[in-house]
Amino acid sequence: MASYEALYGRKCRTSVCWDEVGERKLFGLELVQITTDTIKIIREKLKTAQDRQKSYANKHRRDLEFEVGDRVFRKLSPWKGVLCFVKKGKLSPRYIGPYEILERIDPSTYRLAQPMELSRIHDVSHVSMLRKYISDPSHVLESQPLQLKENLSYEEEPIQIIEKKEQVLRNKKIPLVKVLWRHHAVEAATWESEQQMRAKYPHFFS
Repeated sequence: MASYEALYGRKCRTSVCWDEVGERKLFGLELVQITTDTIKIIREKLKTAQDRQKSYANKHRRDLEFEVGDRVFRKLSPWKGVLCFVKKGKLSPRYIGPYEILERIDPSTYRLAQPMELSRIHDVSHVSMLRKYISDPSHVLESQPLQLKENLSYEEEPIQIIEKKEQVLRNKKIPLVKVLWRHHAVEAATWESEQQMRAKYPHFFS
């Protein structure tokens, strides 16, 4: 018997062939026809669900396309290691670069000219990870020393606790601290749980 039947004491009934519990009474062409009709219904339902989700996503999607020689920023993924209680003022996504596009592999994939410090990171990026850079002589772009992982993520480091307060709930009070993060301005400081910050960065409270 199948492992499902051995575990639960009954046969597994899938959505493809939804028979009643007991001995199967269908044979030959009739079983094939019922299974084919069921698969057709499943595909129609899946197509309807996909079209509905696609209509939601397309409202916020922009078709980006670059050419060889364009300069683009590459997206990073900051990881602070703590959770924010307040959504307002969270750290915004960061970008590094700009880097020149060396090759257009397909309309959604591009090869970038990366510096030596990023040699261990794959130089091919999806278009969703790129943002176009418009050249301006007045721009002064300085690369920041970040310890990047192979998945283009890095861990945010706190450098100072600016302020303290208590989040008053119905039955309890939660102590919070306002943290200033490295490579971010004061406006990007976020409120974090004091308990979590004490556990991970005790030297700020000594």
